[in-house]
Amino acid sequence: MGKRTASAETLKPDPIYRSILASKFINCLMWGGKKATAQRIFYNALEQIKKRMPDQNPIDVFTQAVENVKPSVEVRSKRVGGATYQVPMQVNKTRQQSLSIRWIIGAARNKAGRPMFQRLADEFMAAFRREGEAMTKRENTIKMAESNKAFAHFAW
Repeated sequence: MGKRTASAETLKPDPIYRSILASKFINCLMWGGKKATAQRIFYNALEQIKKRMPDQNPIDVFTQAVENVKPSVEVRSKRVGGATYQVPMQVNKTRQQSLSIRWIIGAARNKAGRPMFQRLADEFMAAFRREGEAMTKRENTIKMAESNKAFAHFAW
């Protein structure tokens, strides 16, 4: 991975699946320090996956979903003279993971009308199949980078 933060070293694997990634995800899901709530949502989502995709291991579905959503390139704003260019850049490992997690959670939060764990389960399964809102976000990010390739020489 890229830069390690103090939190990366102190992060303990989650209690059920012993996965660091799951632990990280739960922390990103958490609002106002309510970790128990975040964990409940996360594990209920994995339960849903177990029910709907009985032949798959839910933690693998989750891991693969996060992998699939990771973007390889993104655009960053760079000012050159009076103009602001969107410069395509490679995304480092840590940022890929955090963007991926952020997009999946964001996509689940944007859907209304059902409990969060169901929306999250849906988003995991969609991302696992390379579809869904988080994947769309990734595709758009990559498209932006593609269309702004002309400015790649401004990368620093």
